[in-house]
Amino acid sequence: MNYSESYWEELRELAVSSDLSGMKGKSIVITGGSGLIGSSVVDILAAANRYQNANITIYLASLTEQELEQRFGTLYQEPFMKYVPYNALNPVKFDFRADFVIHAASNAHPAAYSAEPVETLLANVSGIKELLDYAKRVSAERVLYISSSEVYGRKEEIRPYEENDYGFVDILNPRACYPSGKRASETLCAAYYAEYGVETVIVRPGHIYGPAVTATDSRATAQFARDVLAGRDILMKSAGTQLRSYCYSLDCASAILTVLLKGKATEAYNISNRDSVVSIRQIAEAFAEASGQNVIFSSATDKEQKSFNMMDNSSLNAEKLEALGWYARYSLQEGVRRTIAIMKYQKSSSHNQ
Repeated sequence: MNYSESYWEELRELAVSSDLSGMKGKSIVITGGSGLIGSSVVDILAAANRYQNANITIYLASLTEQELEQRFGTLYQEPFMKYVPYNALNPVKFDFRADFVIHAASNAHPAAYSAEPVETLLANVSGIKELLDYAKRVSAERVLYISSSEVYGRKEEIRPYEENDYGFVDILNPRACYPSGKRASETLCAAYYAEYGVETVIVRPGHIYGPAVTATDSRATAQFARDVLAGRDILMKSAGTQLRSYCYSLDCASAILTVLLKGKATEAYNISNRDSVVSIRQIAEAFAEASGQNVIFSSATDKEQKSFNMMDNSSLNAEKLEALGWYARYSLQEGVRRTIAIMKYQKSSSHNQ
């Protein structure tokens, strides 16, 4: 990724508003640091180092160093960025001590859930278990687990979910690998605190979108962004009536850092922009309107239908998070506009190199 000055300015403002003084001079290990959410957290921490002399050491736990170089570009050359070989399915053998741990490594899009249900579940449950053991061993200050709105399951009400609302999950459907893995991992976090005193906090993001999507990301918003970037009309494989909580990736990242530093131990916090609770069709229309394209419809294949989110309503109430002082900075329209603008900048920059 090539970082424009306007993007750095956004990151500077977020670093200041997130109040990262509690991390000054500390270290953090982030699994899945090249992913959409994890890399956005890294960007804000890098801005704190750049503009506030925060001196935060960032250990990037990832499958390969190449994916980090591709995501962060020249930023990866900074001395505070340190690569750690990591696979969420394997034992953790870190030879350093980190003050904070964020587990963001997981299959994170529908095609991956469908193709690798076993790995999806284990990357969450086994992955967080290994990190909790590591945190216990080195006496880390706090572990943050990135869960999902899918833990809530299905319910008939349209009311946004609060943190103590739980509905039905069909545990014999292989697609349940994702919500079931997230549910079990949350319980494991609470259990490690109760039995061993390992401080944990949990975030439950809604549907996150932003410019740092990969070519293989099958999430609807990732497909919408790639469509408009290529000058294509947006192709939807359903009527798009499902209600979702959307949040721009940098807003999600600032929420994660807020919970890491200010959240109450073992508690979960929804991440949702109160002004971006819309249907899938509405966000598709927002992408189309911002780019001058159209939204068209087609039937989904049987394979595609198997990967669909099982929840008609996954809207979230984020009042608990907002009580910590967090607020979303980007409206749906501004988040979509920024996503397209940054992706266009990346495309033009790569062509000029």
